[in-house]
Amino acid sequence: MAMTPQKQSPQSNAASPRARKKDRTHWLYIFVIVAVVLGAAVGLIFPEVGQSLKPIGTGFVALIKMIIAPIIFCTIVLGVGSVARAATVGKVGGIAMLYFLLMATFALAIGLVVGNLVHPGSGLHLEPYEASKGGSDGTVDFLMSMIPGSIPVLPTLVLAILVGFALQSMGKAGEPVLNGIRHIQAVVFKLMMMIMWAAPIGAFGAIAAVVGGTGWAAIGSMAILMGTFYLTCALFIVVVLGSILKLVTGLNIFQLMRYLAREYLLIFSTSSSESALPRLMAKMEHAGVSKTVVGVTVPTGYSFNLDGTAIYLTMASIFVSTAMGMPMGVGEQISLLVFMIIASKGAAGVTGAGLATLAAGLQSHRPELLDGMGVTVGIDKFMSECRALTNFTGNAVATVLIGKWTKELDFEQAQAVFAGKRPFDELSLEPDAHGDESANDAEPERELENVR
Repeated sequence: MAMTPQKQSPQSNAASPRARKKDRTHWLYIFVIVAVVLGAAVGLIFPEVGQSLKPIGTGFVALIKMIIAPIIFCTIVLGVGSVARAATVGKVGGIAMLYFLLMATFALAIGLVVGNLVHPGSGLHLEPYEASKGGSDGTVDFLMSMIPGSIPVLPTLVLAILVGFALQSMGKAGEPVLNGIRHIQAVVFKLMMMIMWAAPIGAFGAIAAVVGGTGWAAIGSMAILMGTFYLTCALFIVVVLGSILKLVTGLNIFQLMRYLAREYLLIFSTSSSESALPRLMAKMEHAGVSKTVVGVTVPTGYSFNLDGTAIYLTMASIFVSTAMGMPMGVGEQISLLVFMIIASKGAAGVTGAGLATLAAGLQSHRPELLDGMGVTVGIDKFMSECRALTNFTGNAVATVLIGKWTKELDFEQAQAVFAGKRPFDELSLEPDAHGDESANDAEPERELENVR
């Protein structure tokens, strides 16, 4: 017992900054909501003023464009390495990566199908910002020119993949370079977070401009996108994930969701599934999945199994293209789907990375659509909780499925736990509850945290 304070203190101190960080992100969420409401009000009451604020939203999108290439490069280089490391774990890692790839493709395809059926954004007629030929906008044009231009995304993606494989083939000799890229990634994500603190201003300008130009039609179109996205995610969880879980294991998706109710509340309050990662690992072990499967599948899934993010990326892309009156053909949509399968691996672990990935997809396929992305900044936060909840549920289901496939699942224990007969002991989450083994089990989590 004398050891307990010594073991709890460092973790307690380490947890504090994370808690403060989550609180700050929560404030950003509130600021964006307020900005969206104010922007809509200005656009409805003073349409001309609202339209004149369009450069603000355009400027924010330009800042996101600036950071796309560095994010893609760092995450893909490190991602290639993490795929190789996950595969070396053996059967569990190989099955996990194959499953994640299939589910990501399926989720992206669902987003494209629903987007083509609903056509969110129709009737908005958004137009890109164009600098005035007169001298009245000279100051605005000067400020816009200060933002660095974007780097081509597809060449960056190809280079990142090649660099990743090259470093992987170097073995230990490539580790110093990978560590250096991890440090660069930390700087890039920090810069992304700094940009995201300007999101309320960007959302205010973008929403004011689009509402000022189209009135209530803009609000209706954004509401349709949000409602459709929420409904699609709900059906994906209940119908797709629920059916797979039932067919493979015989377990009920609703019982699993009830078992994870506390984690859902935590995710909803923080708009991030990252906050519930330790709890998910502990609960999956309690549900009868072996430590090996949990230790590999859950952390890897947090970077590579992003079902909610995949659905959002494709639906948002169709929303922007439709709103700007430049719909994408089937070929372009399939090409975008392939790109998103790769690029979405960088959309986890940092606020705003989803927006950056969306911008990367648009820039790589239809650069002229980027100016229409400003309107999604305002509603992105309203959909972030649904993305996080869907990602989290997908990873929980994946852990049970892979446990079943690798014969590392105690089915009798899982049945009893999901039925509520063997409740989870919250005290097991205390720092000294797992002893030294917990530190070993956390290694895959720490390793993949670097990727994110």
